[in-house]
Amino acid sequence: MAVKDSIKDQAKSKTKLPRQYQVLIYNDDFTPMDFVVDLLIQIFDKEEEAAIALMMSIHTGSSAVAGVYPKDIAETKAAEAVWRAREEKYPLKVEAVCLP
Repeated sequence: MAVKDSIKDQAKSKTKLPRQYQVLIYNDDFTPMDFVVDLLIQIFDKEEEAAIALMMSIHTGSSAVAGVYPKDIAETKAAEAVWRAREEKYPLKVEAVCLP
């Protein structure tokens, strides 16, 4: 029985979780705050109060983390946010950055 447990432990230790990426939203002087709140609610599944607080964090700083996801999801969410911003002619910068 001990050999089976040892093999299971070795198999578990070899399994790597996917690298995680932060989706960063950067502050700019042109994108309306309401638009950013809507993006946070619609794309990043934030509750309204959390979205407003995060938008204020972006507004008062240079950027903030909208969420942490596996690479494909982070890149998709970032691309969708940028696409929606460009549709409205806003220069919002959103990018997926690998966690160290």
